[in-house]
Formats: sequence, structure tokens, C-alpha cells
Amino acid sequence: MLETLVPLFPRLLACFLIGSIPFAVIAMAGSGIDIRKVGSGNPGFNNVLRVSKPRAVIALIGDMGKGFLAAWLFWRFLQPGDSVTYGWLYGYAAVVGHCYSPFLKFNGGKGVATSGGVMLVLYPGWAAVALAAFALIRVMGSRLKWREAGAIGSLLTWVIFTVLVLAFSGPQHAANAALMILFLSWRHRQNFRNLLKPA
Repeated sequence: MLETLVPLFPRLLACFLIGSIPFAVIAMAGSGIDIRKVGSGNPGFNNVLRVSKPRAVIALIGDMGKGFLAAWLFWRFLQPGDSVTYGWLYGYAAVVGHCYSPFLKFNGGKGVATSGGVMLVLYPGWAAVALAAFALIRVMGSRLKWREAGAIGSLLTWVIFTVLVLAFSGPQHAANAALMILFLSWRHRQNFRNLLKPA
């Protein structure tokens, strides 16, 4: 047991640090705008999108890429054949790093884009379906002017993904995905409060 845990900790720390790179802040470099002081104040893709679509693309690629890199590098590349549980652990570490970045005084985004990169590594087929659903929900939400369209689209995407994993990979796999939903929902607790406010 100890022999397994000892090498795991530095790998989890490395994934945490990869996840903590604040691409939303980097994407706004040179604009004169501190993304933490505009919009929702959240240093993530959805808040950058409120300010600049081209810069939001940079933030999205960076945030998804770091989740993808952490899970791929430490699970697919360095530990091929190991249980997918390890892939989830590395993915969780990257998402937590994004949400509590030491580069931002342990503040950060809400983890959706980074978790999307993780799902692409772990279950690429079902992730592709879920991300396509996200695009449709996001467009629909914008056209219908839903409140908190980004949060709704993000969490519904993870619900769809979890249902697919449950149906085709089994309950143990789906339990890991459900744990991610719980964490992301907690990170979106203010969005839920906003939805409950009178229009």
C-alpha cells in the first residue's frame, strides 16, 4: 500500500501544478483588463468570453489542455494499462489546481473546461458526445437568454457524460464522474443562488 502511495503524491502534486496555470489571466495579458475584476470576477473561460471571444478561445484551449495533459501524461503515457481510477485521480488534481491556484493566491476558476480536458482523455468517445451537447445547450441558452446559461450548459454536459459512462462503462466509472459533478456543482453554488433570485 505504502509503495503505491509514495510515488503517487508527487504525480498528484505535478498534476495540481499543471492545473493551476491561470490561462484566463494569461489570455488577457496585454489587454489592460484584470479578468478577476470584471464580470463575475471568475478567472475562467466563461468570464473571459464576456470580455473577448478571441481571448476566450485561448483560455478555453489552455484550460482544457492542462486537464488533458495531466491525465494523459501521468495515466496514458507514464502508466499505460493502469486502472482508470488513476486517471481520475490525476484529473481531479488538475481540476483542484485550477480552482485553487497558488499563482492566484489559491483562488481560481470553476473547473469546467479543465474537467472537459480530463474527460477527453478518460472516455474520448463519450466526451465528444457530451461536448457536442454542451455546444448545442450553450447556443440554445444564449438565444433564449437563459440566466446562468454557462453554468447550466456546463453541469448538464457532465450529467449527460455521467449517464453515458454509467450505461456503457458501469457504475464504478460513473461514480467517479458523479464525484466530479458534486465538486463542480459546489463550485457553482453562487450560480445556483442567482438562479433562485427573482427575475
